[in-house]
Amino acid sequence: MTVSIKIADEIEKMRIVGKLAAAVLTMIEPHITAGITTDELNTICHNYIVDIQRAKPAPLNYHGFPKSICTSVNHVICHGIPSTKKLKNGDIINIDITVIKNEYHGDTSKMFHVGKTSILSKRLSNTARKAMLAGISMVKPGIRLGDIGHAIQKCAEREDFSVVREYCGHGIGKAFHEDPHILHYGEQGTGLTLETGMTFTIEPMINAGNRQIKQLPDNWTVVTKDRSLSAQWEHTILVTDTSYEILTLREDEVI
Repeated sequence: MTVSIKIADEIEKMRIVGKLAAAVLTMIEPHITAGITTDELNTICHNYIVDIQRAKPAPLNYHGFPKSICTSVNHVICHGIPSTKKLKNGDIINIDITVIKNEYHGDTSKMFHVGKTSILSKRLSNTARKAMLAGISMVKPGIRLGDIGHAIQKCAEREDFSVVREYCGHGIGKAFHEDPHILHYGEQGTGLTLETGMTFTIEPMINAGNRQIKQLPDNWTVVTKDRSLSAQWEHTILVTDTSYEILTLREDEVI
């Protein structure tokens, strides 16, 4: 395992691209209404990233992925491909944005609710965000990756939800996916020890039912095997000298 430790110039580039990725989520929110297709959302985000931000959408053509964002609706866990299917009242959707600027990547996602959603949908989404924040709150030099995973797992399972284990957070920088893998479950005091200058994502996928998954024939879309709802939130994190910095924090976001 080769973990990239970022120096000051690289960290500044990560801050810039992190803010760009965050801005895309803020921009797209008013467009997420019943009747719009996820492909239309993809086009709006693509044009904003390319024409306004003068940046690149990292998912486009990444290992053959055909679109510029991921749109995961209801029981889709991750890697949902934008399509002509329209959003409807009561849907929940995760939009996952990764932007490339000056060769560096910023990766973030959040949940959106279409119209009036169920109590379960809200509780699941809120728990997924709390689980992400529980993991983030552990970050500082000297703690181990298992401490992050344990905090996330404990938060989710306390609400009788389950944590997806096949997909995890990841190091990020010049490459979309770098070492280390950031598991969203685990034992305290295990795993790699964090160091100042590490950058990685924390992005737990939390299911309302059991944790088993299924990949669809498109070889990208991952769904809950029992078709229960799934929710995910994601931020890119920098390990600082004493704690952490959220590089993809949105201007309207309160931690």
